[in-house]
Formats: sequence, C-alpha cells, structure tokens
Amino acid sequence: MKIQKSIEIATPADKIWPFLIEPASVMKWCCNVEKIILHNDERNHGLGGKFYLEERAVWRVLKLHFVVTEFEVNRSFAFKMVSGDLVKGYEQKYTLEPYPLGTRLTCFEHVTLPLGIMGKAAGLLRKPISEARVNKMLINLKSLGEE
Repeated sequence: MKIQKSIEIATPADKIWPFLIEPASVMKWCCNVEKIILHNDERNHGLGGKFYLEERAVWRVLKLHFVVTEFEVNRSFAFKMVSGDLVKGYEQKYTLEPYPLGTRLTCFEHVTLPLGIMGKAAGLLRKPISEARVNKMLINLKSLGEE
C-alpha cells in the first residue's frame, strides 16, 4: 500500500525539520506513535541511524525497528523497517521543498502486509483509513509549524 500526501506550511524548512527528527516533537503530531527510542547516540539522527518505534494500529501496537536511509538536513528524511511485527515492510520518506509562502512537506509511505494476495487485498481495504491518518498527521504538523 503506497500513500503520498503533501501540505504547504507557512514556515521555513528549518522550523519544521526538528518535528521530523526529534522523538518528543514527532509524538506531538504523529497521532498513532506511542514510543520512539533511538538506538544510537541521541545526537546522531543521521544516515544509518537506528530507532525503535511503537505505533498503534487498529487491533494492536506495531513494534518496529527502523534504519535511516536518507538524511539531508532541512530537505529529506527517510527510513525503512529492518524488523518488526504485523507488517512485512514499512518505509516512510519526508521531503521539504521551498514554497512561495514557506515549505511544501511531502510524506510518502509504503507498507507491505504479509500473506501475499490476502495482504494486498487487506491493504486496499485499509488504504482510505491510512490516507486519513496521514492527512491528520500533516494537518497536526502544519498547526505546530505555524505556531
């Protein structure tokens, strides 16, 4: 299941960036995240950095380990699942681009469910719920960024 959504935020990228990489700030706008633990030095959020995340799903909490696959300050942040439960694969990428009144933030999410064709069917059924969650997250982030 792939989702891509964008939002314009009336604030420069350097004011939005901390909300993407600092665990306490992420939890202010990412409505389903219950816990984030950085596996490496707290000051090293960069490429190759590892973290653990717990995210509330419909029926239980996902427990996932990620590695940072892209990290360009004030421009892009991406990570992919290296291990976890309930999902076969999980990737997210955030890009920040200059926009006339501030910054355009784009979120790309790709979740692969287990069980082959059954998982694909479940993904199609869940896609509207996941899209609504991503929209809510972006609206929350916009509100925080424009404070």
